[in-house]
Amino acid sequence: MKLYKNFGFTLIELMIVISIIGTLAGIAVPTYVNYIQRTVILRCITEIRLIEKELLAYMSENDTLPENLDDIGLGDLRDPWGNPYEYLRSEDTKKGGGKGGKKGKPRKDHFLVPVNTDFDLYSKGPDGKSVAPFTAKASRDDIVRANNGKYVGSVFGY
Repeated sequence: MKLYKNFGFTLIELMIVISIIGTLAGIAVPTYVNYIQRTVILRCITEIRLIEKELLAYMSENDTLPENLDDIGLGDLRDPWGNPYEYLRSEDTKKGGGKGGKKGKPRKDHFLVPVNTDFDLYSKGPDGKSVAPFTAKASRDDIVRANNGKYVGSVFGY
């Protein structure tokens, strides 16, 4: 007389284990994605601070801001989403542009007031699109330098 013992799982036990794993994944995945997004934004903020430091060093040596980021050797630097960083001197926002003839519109806050008096420096964010006012839909995910460097972060948090 042989006794056979069943050591396998029942269908109910397997379904319970799968539902527990699904619940844990439902909690963990959004947390992980949020962590990755915060890390990418922090990298962008750090790079903007680096560019700002180089621009101010150039200005202290030459008594003027460079015409573009190539003048300080950072023209090829890309933001975490693969877009070039945008740089615009305040003198380039005036009629006719600066020495290089480059024209542009200054970044403007929610009250449509320019956010910087020296230069604008920003990333267009994950969508790669941006317009001057922060209130525009295309600008809401931008990472910007504002208040002449007192704030660097998301337009949404400004």
